[in-house]
Amino acid sequence: MPPAPPLPPVTVVLDRHDDVLHTHTALAAHHPPSGRITLHPGPGTTSETGLAHDLLAALGKPPLLPGRFPGGRQPAWEAATAWMAALPVTRLTVLRAHRLTARRTMRLLQLQARTGIHLTLICHRPHLPAALHQAVRTADYSVTADFEAARRHYYGTPIAEPPSAEEPTGPASRWLTLPALDRLVSYDSPRACVAPCTPPPIAWRHRPPPVPLTAYTAQRVAHRLHAATAHPRLAAALATALFTGASLQQLATARPRDYDTAAATLALHDRARYTDGCAAYPVPPWASIFLRAATSFTRLLSGEDQELLAAPGDRAHLLRVAETARLRPPQPPTGRRKGPVGRVEWDWRERQEAEKYEAIPARRAKPSQR
Repeated sequence: MPPAPPLPPVTVVLDRHDDVLHTHTALAAHHPPSGRITLHPGPGTTSETGLAHDLLAALGKPPLLPGRFPGGRQPAWEAATAWMAALPVTRLTVLRAHRLTARRTMRLLQLQARTGIHLTLICHRPHLPAALHQAVRTADYSVTADFEAARRHYYGTPIAEPPSAEEPTGPASRWLTLPALDRLVSYDSPRACVAPCTPPPIAWRHRPPPVPLTAYTAQRVAHRLHAATAHPRLAAALATALFTGASLQQLATARPRDYDTAAATLALHDRARYTDGCAAYPVPPWASIFLRAATSFTRLLSGEDQELLAAPGDRAHLLRVAETARLRPPQPPTGRRKGPVGRVEWDWRERQEAEKYEAIPARRAKPSQR
């Protein structure tokens, strides 16, 4: 592999008189579509996890991750790092850096080391506090008290006006009914391959391929998934279901090595051939961010041999995220609903197929001829 490019030096801005102009300028530079994040840590907390939650919120995500985790520790920093690496974020500006503990500053430096972002720390004091000085001494850093120089760090060089946000129009409260989610709660039970497996491209012999999302629908789906959860694996699982039509059980067969970023394919496994067997699916560009984030998150948290996407035990959390994003499969007619109006019925397709089999009349035994 080619050597990683050198990290840009950390910039420490000295706002000697706590000038509101520095704060307003840094906040105005916040524009995630342009790759700029301004983090304003919440007051009254000194925890490292709290800072990670603030960072997730700055990325436009709910700060809490659903699910249970080893040791009861929520992997908020792993999630924030994964999203920062996957999204086109190049600059992180942190306000009120003089209030950071040495450990919280070290967390930010570790984040920079893993993502290569330009990190700017704004100290609203005439001198660096001891904790901040102790932490930045471990990195290559520079100090400036010049406002114009600081502004260039907030915005990057050259300073550009933020482009208009390309957010989809229309109320996000409306459901998006997506036939590709029909099989998400299917009762098939494929298992991951134990030995190395290089699946061929999907041939769609036993079921029709899901209809590709239009550019506009894909944009709406991506926007909703980003806002619905901070959990990279749950977001990636739903994105993958939409371009593969796979069930949760089959999604759980993917491992980080199954995502080929160069070929833009994702391998799902099915040794028993419940559907189309082991196969590699082309990944549409809109879904690649979610898979990159999930790959980074899984490697940071668990390594290569854990599920890349949601596991079967994550079913309730996965469906809750989908409903938060207002994504659902086609629903039964009002007269055939099993639950109250307004509740998503995820097993409607399965029930339809079961009813078809039950409707097949049993073959009558032929009378014996003697």
